[in-house]
Amino acid sequence: MSRGMPDASLPGRWQVRSVRRELHDIVTLELVPASGQRPTFVPGQFNMLYAFGVGEAAISISAASDDGAAFVHTVREVGAVSRALAAVQPGASLGLRGPFGTGWPVAEAEGGDLLVIAGGLGLAPLRPVVHAVLRRRDRFGRVSVLFGTRQPADILYRDELDRWRDEGRIDVRVTVDHADPQWTGQVGVVPTLVARATFDPARTVAMVCGPEVMMRFTASALLAAGVGADRIHLSMERNMHCAIGQCGHCQFGPSFVCRDGPVMRYDAVERRLAVHEI
Repeated sequence: MSRGMPDASLPGRWQVRSVRRELHDIVTLELVPASGQRPTFVPGQFNMLYAFGVGEAAISISAASDDGAAFVHTVREVGAVSRALAAVQPGASLGLRGPFGTGWPVAEAEGGDLLVIAGGLGLAPLRPVVHAVLRRRDRFGRVSVLFGTRQPADILYRDELDRWRDEGRIDVRVTVDHADPQWTGQVGVVPTLVARATFDPARTVAMVCGPEVMMRFTASALLAAGVGADRIHLSMERNMHCAIGQCGHCQFGPSFVCRDGPVMRYDAVERRLAVHEI
């Protein structure tokens, strides 16, 4: 570690500025540093959030606050640490390390079409991509957000999705696995949305995040549509514990997801994705 550089293994103290309940098991937190300024980040990176006395978890950065002072994190309650994070109140303190990991190739996508494809909570790591695109919409061709979830009640960022659609600057398509009587939209799995989107496969970059089975089938649909494997990018968010490539929990073949990912090109991981429990 260089003199004057923070130790990546030690969390700094951050304050919870706001808490928003998104769904019954998902909350969004705005976190500001107790001292200094928020570090810069690129869409796709993650932070390690530490609930004091409970533990630490890798959580994707889902946005920067409107004033730029805060990290925004969307957390699903699935274990002891995430439940503790979701239970915090404004004014509470958390530990934070980061940002870590590789980002989405937003600059690479400029000049062509862009597909942002998400399943469930996978929309959170891709949300900063949409924000970045909307800030410089003229640099991109056709942009589609394809999102799927289990049922209408589980639609994440519903108001924001509606706003993106209503503005008419990007194409937004939502599907659910199981409809209720009030649902009038698409029913089916996420990969079926690829055929409904309009894009030039030769000049399209696709960014995909969600459960691994959804990403595998989505990648197959993209390949079938003519998108090159080197233009498909997946977020491989699995088993990240230390974030600095030392504990080995996130080893994925010859790679460590925390260090070499989480965003990885499909042509680099295609064979590994076919290996059970790698």
